[in-house]
Amino acid sequence: MPPWGAALALLLAALALLCLLALRLRRPGRRAVGARTLPGARREDHGEEVDGGGPAGQFSDGREPLPGGCRLICKPSALAQCLLHALRRSAALEPGPRPWLSGPHLQTLCHFVLPVGPGSELAREYLQLADDGLVALDWVVGPVARGRRATNAGGLPAVLLVIPNAWGRLTRNVLGLCLLALERGYYPVIFHRRGHHGCPLVSPRLQPFGDPSDLKEAITYIRFRHPAAPLFAVSEGSGSALLLSYLGECGSSSYVTGAACISPVLRCREWFEAGLPWPYERGFLLHQKVALSRYATALEDTVDTRKLFRSRSLREFEETLFCHTKSFPISWDTYWDHNDPLRDVDEAAVPVLCVCSADDPVCGPPNHVLPTELFHSNPYFFLLLSRHGGHCGFLRQEPLPAWSHEVTLEYFRALTDFFRTEERMKGLSRRRASFLAGRRRWATLPKREVSPSSSLEEIFSWKRSYTR
Repeated sequence: MPPWGAALALLLAALALLCLLALRLRRPGRRAVGARTLPGARREDHGEEVDGGGPAGQFSDGREPLPGGCRLICKPSALAQCLLHALRRSAALEPGPRPWLSGPHLQTLCHFVLPVGPGSELAREYLQLADDGLVALDWVVGPVARGRRATNAGGLPAVLLVIPNAWGRLTRNVLGLCLLALERGYYPVIFHRRGHHGCPLVSPRLQPFGDPSDLKEAITYIRFRHPAAPLFAVSEGSGSALLLSYLGECGSSSYVTGAACISPVLRCREWFEAGLPWPYERGFLLHQKVALSRYATALEDTVDTRKLFRSRSLREFEETLFCHTKSFPISWDTYWDHNDPLRDVDEAAVPVLCVCSADDPVCGPPNHVLPTELFHSNPYFFLLLSRHGGHCGFLRQEPLPAWSHEVTLEYFRALTDFFRTEERMKGLSRRRASFLAGRRRWATLPKREVSPSSSLEEIFSWKRSYTR
């Protein structure tokens, strides 16, 4: 790790500790961690209503209950029933986290601050884009477990495309998802944007927050490399804007079979304008400044680097980098007209599962940041809302992976089974329709009538001649 990387990790750890201490001092009467309360129950000691007035409770009425206090919010459909059946049987939703690990800030900081564990084997490919830019694809090739299971019975293993957060940090949860998917028989590949995670910035152009043009070319290449394999996609946190923008722009022509978003940022403009809690705001901002500092000279011709590296908020940083450019400046409103991930959401034709937590400290309370009307009206979007999990955390005991990883892969398995059953039923329906059409055609054929004047000898001679 370079010196600035170690300093960044130490600074983030210090900010995390300060945040935890401040939260403990500000909220001494917080509910005991790990304690479960039934929906509608009240705390006798502090008089706190857990589900009736909390953020999770506002989504509970009329929704489908699941193990572990989770709720599935969606429009009723055959696919929704299939997914609900699969989630009710899921063992990943049953066990709760350990008491000291169920706090939202601790789950979030463990996810972002702790270094990625060793042992993963990555094979990197650089993909040159149409404008001569570069993006990176990291194929996770090992370690491969002996008991590796196939994902697509009777076909090729599926490809799992993983999109990290918009800041370019490869977290331990992303790598853990890839290793679990590799064990389950997938081909995991991680998409890295221009200038992220060691991908060189060969042109002074970075990828805006919701511009899927680079992702389109990467998916086209993956499809060319694995033309017959199903393609699933998973995004983490702020990286969900890229995936949702792609699904909306491509619509029914998308190569993706199914998608999942873990702790997605759906109302992105409001999220930037409202700001994050100061430890996360400063941590994410510092990470972006450090990552772009190596390209400061190359970016001088396009942006005001002096103002960029003096930004005091994520909005100011984003606005300086993509709006106040020297060649083609645009307004903040115009920027979000082209980068809002939900701008073409009605065109999406791929099932999308959003895994969110009611105590997400980065996105905020679900009644403010989640567009519930989208999940109630669009049959392709499903919301799995849990009580605990933080932002992209969803951690369990250390030997076990994050339960969001298990649920995501089970969701993809349910999609595969559902589509296979639908194809089988369509095939039976087509064969039955063809058979009935044949019978109708046979019934409409003119029958051979025998003239009364014809003799038995003529009929017999005709039969004899026919059999010769």
